[in-house]
Amino acid sequence: MRSILVLTLFASVLLLEACSQKESDPQRPNIIFIMSDDHAYQAISAYDDKLIQTPNIDRIADEGMLFSNACVSNSICAPSRATILTGKHTHIHGKIDNNFPFDTTNVTFPQLLHNSGYQTAMFGKLHFGNNPKGFDEFKILPGQGDYYNPDFITNTGDTTIQGYVTDVITDLAIDWMDNRRQADKPFLLMYLHKAPHREWYPAERHYKEFTQKTFPEPETLFDDYKGRGTAAKEAEMNLLKHMTVSADNKIHPELAKELGVEEMSEWGFNVFKSKYARFTDEQKASWDAVYGPINEEFANLYPTMNDSAFMRWKYQRYMQDYLGCVASVDENVGRLLDHLKKQGLDENTIVVYTSDQGFYLGEHGWFDKRFIYNESFKTPLLVKWPGKIAPGSVSDEMVQNLDFAQTFLEAAGVNAPSDMQGESLMPLLVGDTAAWTRDAVYYHYYEYPGFHMVKRHYGIVTTDFKLAHFYYDIDEWELYDRKKDPLELNNVYDDPAYADVVTTLTKQLQNLRVQYKDSEELDEAFIQKYKDRGLIK
Repeated sequence: MRSILVLTLFASVLLLEACSQKESDPQRPNIIFIMSDDHAYQAISAYDDKLIQTPNIDRIADEGMLFSNACVSNSICAPSRATILTGKHTHIHGKIDNNFPFDTTNVTFPQLLHNSGYQTAMFGKLHFGNNPKGFDEFKILPGQGDYYNPDFITNTGDTTIQGYVTDVITDLAIDWMDNRRQADKPFLLMYLHKAPHREWYPAERHYKEFTQKTFPEPETLFDDYKGRGTAAKEAEMNLLKHMTVSADNKIHPELAKELGVEEMSEWGFNVFKSKYARFTDEQKASWDAVYGPINEEFANLYPTMNDSAFMRWKYQRYMQDYLGCVASVDENVGRLLDHLKKQGLDENTIVVYTSDQGFYLGEHGWFDKRFIYNESFKTPLLVKWPGKIAPGSVSDEMVQNLDFAQTFLEAAGVNAPSDMQGESLMPLLVGDTAAWTRDAVYYHYYEYPGFHMVKRHYGIVTTDFKLAHFYYDIDEWELYDRKKDPLELNNVYDDPAYADVVTTLTKQLQNLRVQYKDSEELDEAFIQKYKDRGLIK
């Protein structure tokens, strides 16, 4: 009890410290933080237009700045969100994975903005907790939430709203802006989409269109992981082996079983049944009209498929549904941007678009995230702020989700607590690159053993190289030359030509571990937590 009281007192002191500078300037910027879930940068046309056009998200880049080296500190949903809120690495705020609870004694940047006079609201997916601190109003999805007819936790009671989740979240945000936003206060709006998170259920208007499309295959779809270590070879996120035909590819469980499709467990069958049960009769009829013929076609094709053909079929089904979800996100971002302009609020509002982490879209034969490897580690980040950020600008600096809290606090004129670990992006946003001091970022992933079985690892990433240490049940190091080997196919850790690079980066990594207060002792402490819960023997 005494330790809890001390933590609570410390949190109160930090709040007072940060809010001692109560801002009176009425021109403080509004902040709209738009975050989708698992939205790969490869699925935003401002980054890469091979798969989809996203004209509304691209507007943010056209009117502001695109970050080409934005990344996360731990590529998994809830830890990333906790890092964004606290401005701390996961080993500090304690939300190391999706299993352990978030420590609510942590001070978050919305609390600090609220205490300094901002009106605050959150709509959409938070993923952890049911009472986010520092918000005047919230409506958040419980856990992962549902695509159709979603339930919401609110500060006035739980509710279910009919419709498609991406549309509903936008409706909630616009309704708040129209009816409860206080014109005499700056505001923070956290507008957080569930899409395009697994199991990728598009809106009716998009699944009719996208299920007819064929998408280009990634160069590494049939990767054999020859140049990588044990972790890549043992991860369970391969499209052929681990993507379920029912939950993910939308094949009815009865048909899949009749055809003898082998699945790792009943999980995919049960998920399909639960999601289908949420549909209204009208929604079921629309769904069946499109996905019924897909099931019929699969029944004819599957008996003739070899592994290669089945892999390709799964990839196309994956992209059709995933990108169909992205299309709704882009439409709704456009709705919000248009509404902001209509209300005359666009000139003094910072608009950020990002994702909670990157995602594999068939690269290396994978889906999901978790690795320090590029598609998982790298995130989209687009920011516009009229009059401050030059339109169409690009930054190649190594920035992280760790940096959002301090950026927003500085923009609002609020002192950041001294224990935050990020670096404000303000110098980069306003073109003062000389004031930016970081040349490397730190990464640490913990959730192993666990879903997808990606091994524990930490590492350092610069614009040129990536050094990672995989530990716990193995002890392996990997080094990638990001410029010469952008697909990260060849681990050159033991290559004599890179000996000096290994020496330099190893020392830098050790320094970062010290700087961010991470250590082997903490590694062991978190492993012990898994043992205490029976997750590790």
